[in-house]
Amino acid sequence: MSDESRPNELSADERHRERMQRKKELIDRRIARATIERGVLVVNTGNGKGKSSSGFGMLARSLGHGFHCGVVQFIKGSFSTGEEAFFRRFSDELDYHVMGEGYTWETQDKTRDIQAAEAAWQIAAGMLADPQYDFVLLDELNIALVKGYIDVQKVCDALRARPAQQHVVVTGRGAPDALVELADTVTEMRVVKHAFQAGIRAQKGIEL
Repeated sequence: MSDESRPNELSADERHRERMQRKKELIDRRIARATIERGVLVVNTGNGKGKSSSGFGMLARSLGHGFHCGVVQFIKGSFSTGEEAFFRRFSDELDYHVMGEGYTWETQDKTRDIQAAEAAWQIAAGMLADPQYDFVLLDELNIALVKGYIDVQKVCDALRARPAQQHVVVTGRGAPDALVELADTVTEMRVVKHAFQAGIRAQKGIEL
């Protein structure tokens, strides 16, 4: 059959353009409906790698926009990380607090862990109540919550009461249901494969 006998049949390029046009119209309508402008609460949880990395990526974006930012790390602290070494260069725009004393299997002292978590929360709560902070990263807070070191309701109350335009990112495994319900965006990282399972030690620039 000649091409002339099939005038209504579209080429692959034309079909692609039509699909993309329909998709663009759908996305444009969704963008037009998104009229609310306020701070968002983001929760990164799950057993997979990337929760903190994502949070620090958003921190970099926020600093790029000239935001005043705060970081509180609840568990990490017994070893230095690349993100800490890098972000401490931005002392005028960023308040960075490493409050943990290491993972709980390293400290082996629950009382000390609870005290460290509560001290970290006091700093975090101050940031959440202060409108000068445009972006706050609470790294590994979920671990302190799931272990009961900090009261979940107290944290949720502080998050609800924070300044309207303040963005907050909470990371860590096992995010409590109350925090997930309160959050605007929740991402659960899933393990597919991890180098550590093959005996490869943590690497600078990847885990550290």
